[in-house]
Amino acid sequence: MHQLVFATNNAHKLRELGEILKGEYTLLGLNDISCSDEIPETGDTLEANASQKSFYIWDRFRIDCFSDDTGLEVTALNNEPGVRSARYAGEGRNSDDNVAKLLSELEGKENRSARFRCVISLIIRGNEYIFEGIVEGEILPERRGVAGFGYDPVFCPEGYTQSFAEMDAALKNSMSHRGRAVQKLVRFLQEEYPHLPDR
Repeated sequence: MHQLVFATNNAHKLRELGEILKGEYTLLGLNDISCSDEIPETGDTLEANASQKSFYIWDRFRIDCFSDDTGLEVTALNNEPGVRSARYAGEGRNSDDNVAKLLSELEGKENRSARFRCVISLIIRGNEYIFEGIVEGEILPERRGVAGFGYDPVFCPEGYTQSFAEMDAALKNSMSHRGRAVQKLVRFLQEEYPHLPDR
Protein backbone atom coordinates (compact mmCIF):
# COMPACT_ATOMS: atom_id res chain seq x y z
CA MET A 1 0.00 0.00 0.00
CA HIS A 2 1.35 3.44 -0.93
CA GLN A 3 2.71 5.51 1.93
CA LEU A 4 2.20 9.24 2.29
CA VAL A 5 3.47 11.50 5.02
CA PHE A 6 0.97 14.00 6.38
CA ALA A 7 3.05 16.91 7.66
CA THR A 8 1.29 17.42 10.96
CA ASN A 9 1.57 16.61 14.64
CA ASN A 10 -2.16 17.20 15.12
CA ALA A 11 -3.60 13.86 16.27
CA HIS A 12 -7.14 15.00 15.45
CA LYS A 13 -6.19 15.74 11.84
CA LEU A 14 -4.30 12.45 11.47
CA ARG A 15 -7.28 10.46 12.71
CA GLU A 16 -9.71 12.40 10.53
CA LEU A 17 -7.56 12.01 7.40
CA GLY A 18 -7.06 8.33 8.10
CA GLU A 19 -10.83 7.89 8.17
CA ILE A 20 -11.26 9.82 4.92
CA LEU A 21 -8.54 7.87 3.08
CA LYS A 22 -10.22 4.60 4.14
CA GLY A 23 -7.27 2.35 3.51
CA GLU A 24 -6.37 3.79 0.11
CA TYR A 25 -2.95 4.75 1.46
CA THR A 26 -0.87 4.18 4.56
CA LEU A 27 -0.84 7.54 6.28
CA LEU A 28 2.26 8.44 8.27
CA GLY A 29 2.62 11.34 10.68
CA LEU A 30 5.74 13.30 11.49
CA ASN A 31 6.51 11.03 14.44
CA ASP A 32 6.61 8.06 12.07
CA ILE A 33 9.51 9.62 10.17
CA SER A 34 11.23 10.84 13.35
CA CYS A 35 10.61 14.48 12.57
CA SER A 36 10.26 16.56 15.73
CA ASP A 37 10.95 19.90 14.04
CA GLU A 38 8.69 22.87 14.57
CA ILE A 39 7.66 23.35 10.95
CA PRO A 40 7.31 27.04 10.11
CA GLU A 41 4.00 28.59 9.03
CA THR A 42 4.89 32.15 8.13
CA GLY A 43 2.78 32.62 5.01
CA ASP A 44 -0.02 35.15 4.80
CA THR A 45 -2.34 32.80 2.88
CA LEU A 46 -3.52 29.24 3.39
CA GLU A 47 -1.84 28.26 0.11
CA ALA A 48 1.52 29.67 1.22
CA ASN A 49 1.42 27.90 4.58
CA ALA A 50 0.44 24.54 3.11
CA SER A 51 3.19 24.77 0.50
CA GLN A 52 5.78 25.85 3.06
CA LYS A 53 5.06 22.86 5.28
CA SER A 54 5.06 20.22 2.54
CA PHE A 55 8.28 21.50 0.96
CA TYR A 56 9.90 21.55 4.39
CA ILE A 57 9.36 17.79 4.65
CA TRP A 58 10.29 17.07 1.03
CA ASP A 59 13.49 19.09 1.19
CA ARG A 60 14.69 17.26 4.32
CA PHE A 61 13.39 13.73 3.87
CA ARG A 62 12.69 13.31 0.14
CA ILE A 63 9.44 11.53 1.02
CA ASP A 64 6.15 11.94 -0.86
CA CYS A 65 4.05 14.06 1.45
CA PHE A 66 1.25 16.53 1.82
CA SER A 67 0.21 19.21 4.25
CA ASP A 68 -2.85 21.31 4.74
CA ASP A 69 -3.80 24.67 6.08
CA THR A 70 -7.34 25.46 7.03
CA GLY A 71 -9.11 28.68 7.79
CA LEU A 72 -12.54 29.76 8.96
CA GLU A 73 -13.68 32.79 6.99
CA VAL A 74 -16.53 34.75 8.58
CA THR A 75 -18.30 37.24 6.32
CA ALA A 76 -19.16 39.81 9.01
CA LEU A 77 -15.53 39.82 10.21
CA ASN A 78 -14.03 40.57 6.78
CA ASN A 79 -13.19 36.87 6.37
CA GLU A 80 -11.33 36.71 9.66
CA PRO A 81 -9.91 34.69 11.32
CA GLY A 82 -8.79 33.13 8.02
CA VAL A 83 -5.14 32.20 7.96
CA ARG A 84 -4.95 33.12 11.67
CA SER A 85 -7.68 30.65 12.68
CA ALA A 86 -5.44 28.48 14.87
CA ARG A 87 -4.00 31.52 16.65
CA TYR A 88 -7.04 33.81 16.60
CA ALA A 89 -7.05 34.41 20.36
CA GLY A 90 -3.26 34.86 20.44
CA GLU A 91 -0.16 32.73 20.68
CA GLY A 92 -0.34 30.04 23.32
CA ARG A 93 -4.14 30.05 23.43
CA ASN A 94 -6.31 27.03 22.68
CA SER A 95 -9.39 26.17 20.63
CA ASP A 96 -11.75 27.12 23.43
CA ASP A 97 -10.17 30.58 23.55
CA ASN A 98 -10.48 30.93 19.78
CA VAL A 99 -14.17 29.99 19.82
CA ALA A 100 -14.85 32.35 22.73
CA LYS A 101 -13.24 35.24 20.87
CA LEU A 102 -15.18 34.41 17.69
CA LEU A 103 -18.52 34.38 19.50
CA SER A 104 -17.64 37.63 21.23
CA GLU A 105 -16.72 39.33 17.97
CA LEU A 106 -20.04 38.25 16.43
CA GLU A 107 -22.23 39.54 19.25
CA GLY A 108 -24.94 41.79 17.85
CA LYS A 109 -24.18 40.91 14.23
CA GLU A 110 -27.07 39.53 12.17
CA ASN A 111 -24.99 38.07 9.35
CA ARG A 112 -23.39 34.90 10.69
CA SER A 113 -22.50 33.32 7.35
CA ALA A 114 -19.10 31.68 7.18
CA ARG A 115 -17.13 29.08 5.32
CA PHE A 116 -14.36 26.65 6.10
CA ARG A 117 -11.62 26.50 3.48
CA CYS A 118 -8.90 23.85 3.33
CA VAL A 119 -5.88 23.96 1.03
CA ILE A 120 -3.70 20.88 0.55
CA SER A 121 -0.21 20.95 -0.90
CA LEU A 122 0.84 17.53 -2.21
CA ILE A 123 4.41 16.81 -3.26
CA ILE A 124 5.07 13.69 -5.31
CA ARG A 125 8.60 13.15 -6.60
CA GLY A 126 9.34 16.83 -6.05
CA ASN A 127 6.31 18.12 -7.97
CA GLU A 128 3.68 20.15 -6.12
CA TYR A 129 -0.08 19.94 -6.65
CA ILE A 130 -2.69 22.11 -4.86
CA PHE A 131 -6.22 21.05 -3.90
CA GLU A 132 -8.93 23.12 -2.25
CA GLY A 133 -12.07 22.19 -0.36
CA ILE A 134 -14.77 24.62 0.79
CA VAL A 135 -17.92 24.17 2.85
CA GLU A 136 -20.39 27.02 3.36
CA GLY A 137 -22.38 27.49 6.55
CA GLU A 138 -22.98 29.76 9.50
CA ILE A 139 -21.70 30.39 13.00
CA LEU A 140 -24.07 29.25 15.71
CA PRO A 141 -24.74 31.54 18.72
CA GLU A 142 -23.37 28.94 21.14
CA ARG A 143 -21.34 25.75 21.22
CA ARG A 144 -23.15 22.51 20.37
CA GLY A 145 -21.75 18.99 20.42
CA VAL A 146 -18.57 17.39 21.72
CA ALA A 147 -17.08 15.67 18.66
CA GLY A 148 -14.59 17.19 16.23
CA PHE A 149 -12.14 19.91 17.18
CA GLY A 150 -11.38 23.58 16.66
CA TYR A 151 -14.41 25.60 15.60
CA ASP A 152 -16.56 22.52 14.95
CA PRO A 153 -18.95 23.17 17.89
CA VAL A 154 -20.07 26.53 16.46
CA PHE A 155 -20.05 25.79 12.71
CA CYS A 156 -23.27 24.56 11.09
CA PRO A 157 -22.86 23.56 7.41
CA GLU A 158 -25.36 24.77 4.84
CA GLY A 159 -28.40 22.50 4.56
CA TYR A 160 -27.98 20.97 8.02
CA THR A 161 -29.20 21.78 11.52
CA GLN A 162 -26.31 20.10 13.35
CA SER A 163 -22.94 21.59 14.11
CA PHE A 164 -19.87 19.69 12.90
CA ALA A 165 -19.32 18.69 16.53
CA GLU A 166 -22.77 17.05 16.68
CA MET A 167 -22.19 14.89 13.59
CA ASP A 168 -20.60 11.47 13.47
CA ALA A 169 -17.26 11.29 11.70
CA ALA A 170 -18.61 9.68 8.53
CA LEU A 171 -21.20 12.40 7.95
CA LYS A 172 -18.81 15.23 8.68
CA ASN A 173 -16.05 13.80 6.50
CA SER A 174 -18.44 13.33 3.58
CA MET A 175 -19.01 17.09 3.31
CA SER A 176 -16.26 18.86 5.23
CA HIS A 177 -13.77 21.23 3.66
CA ARG A 178 -10.93 18.87 4.50
CA GLY A 179 -12.87 15.86 3.26
CA ARG A 180 -13.56 17.57 -0.06
CA ALA A 181 -9.92 18.56 -0.51
CA VAL A 182 -8.69 15.08 0.38
CA GLN A 183 -11.17 13.48 -2.03
CA LYS A 184 -9.67 15.62 -4.81
CA LEU A 185 -6.19 14.55 -3.72
CA VAL A 186 -7.12 10.85 -3.75
CA ARG A 187 -8.77 11.07 -7.18
CA PHE A 188 -5.66 12.80 -8.51
CA LEU A 189 -3.37 10.10 -7.10
CA GLN A 190 -5.53 7.32 -8.51
CA GLU A 191 -5.55 8.90 -11.97
CA GLU A 192 -2.06 10.36 -12.23
CA TYR A 193 0.07 8.21 -9.90
CA PRO A 194 -1.62 4.79 -9.71
CA HIS A 195 1.66 2.91 -9.31
CA LEU A 196 3.57 4.77 -6.63
CA PRO A 197 6.13 2.44 -5.05
CA ASP A 198 5.74 1.37 -1.44
CA ARG A 199 8.42 2.61 0.89
